[in-house]
Amino acid sequence: MNTEQAMDNWKKNIILFLSSQTISLFGSALVQYAIMWHITLKTESGVMMTLFIICGFIPTFILSPVAGVWADRYNRKILIILADGLIAIATLILAIVFLMGYEAIWLLFVMAAVRAVGAGIQTPAVGAILPQIVPKDKLTKVNGINGSIQAVIMFVAPMVSAALLTMASLEIIFFIDVVTAAIAIFTLLAFLKIAVHKKATDTQTTSYFSDFNQGLIYINNHAFLKKFFLFFAFFFVLMAPAAFLTPLQVARSFGDDVWRLTAIEIAFSVGMMAGGGIIASWGGFQNKVHTMTFASILMGICTFALGIVPIFWIYLLFMAIFGVAMPLFNTPTMVLVQEKVEEDYLGRIFGVFGMISTSMMPIGMLIFGPIADVIEIEWLLIGTGVLIIVLAIFLVRNKTLIEIGKPAAKEPSN
Repeated sequence: MNTEQAMDNWKKNIILFLSSQTISLFGSALVQYAIMWHITLKTESGVMMTLFIICGFIPTFILSPVAGVWADRYNRKILIILADGLIAIATLILAIVFLMGYEAIWLLFVMAAVRAVGAGIQTPAVGAILPQIVPKDKLTKVNGINGSIQAVIMFVAPMVSAALLTMASLEIIFFIDVVTAAIAIFTLLAFLKIAVHKKATDTQTTSYFSDFNQGLIYINNHAFLKKFFLFFAFFFVLMAPAAFLTPLQVARSFGDDVWRLTAIEIAFSVGMMAGGGIIASWGGFQNKVHTMTFASILMGICTFALGIVPIFWIYLLFMAIFGVAMPLFNTPTMVLVQEKVEEDYLGRIFGVFGMISTSMMPIGMLIFGPIADVIEIEWLLIGTGVLIIVLAIFLVRNKTLIEIGKPAAKEPSN
């Protein structure tokens, strides 16, 4: 196979892969927004929102160590298909139960937990499969484009979800999610041809625990990973109010209209579309940690601003800028791990990363969720905004991370 054919092959594979993920994400986003708004508008309770968030994260945390090992041991494409299938079947069952007239809030918490199991299996596999499909020197561009696609979905999904909620029931949205998952699974099975990575083709001679332990040893032997993960542990805790309490803040401070909740999601996703386009075309600073620091400071400023602005339209503007910062932060983060970690360990490293993100977010909500029923959410946003900026300063002053953030040696595309 000549170079041009090889390039065409990876481009075809990444288009197929991203297309399937986009279709699946659209259905999932419809359900996520519908459930979140349903709970927010029915209860207006910080505790209930906290329970919903915890149900959506704890299973992922528990499963991540095993799922990371699976992503290194087995065919990553099949794991992604199985995860999508699990979520689709659970959603279908819930839709039928709701149609039968049983519409308890606790069922939505169960649904969040099942979706979290699927996400726990899927996330390490998706993170690890991209370097199998994409040449290293194209990872930033592809991750940036992927961020833009996800932002487009986030832009469309809240509007479609809000429209469906006003015209139809939750069950209709559940059925749409089942259909989109089925299309995504068929696309991967029928059209995506990708070689299985080496470790998955070898005879497995070690236990799951041994494989996971080797992943921890790998992290321990690489100082940058230890410091990288420590930064994210603090970062995810501080992000909890901005990530999960802003819909509740809007309902309390500006009004509980569905259009307001839709507006903040649209503003955020428009910003993400712009940010994804910026990072895909620009590529960020030469040092990826500098790009992450810039984005962190921007998010800290926006979090602070969301706590002080009294006018809803200005609030939306800062939500949009926050959205711009997300791909500027996420893309270099993903690429850094994909570039610096050996392929046979990628699943386990993304598994550990998933454990951190899924444990720290609930810890943040356990701290801030109940407090949000006692003091104004605005004060939580002001405080965490300042702390995010301080954390970003620590990030850019860390010599180990600055060193690892430097450009990787260029390799020929294949």
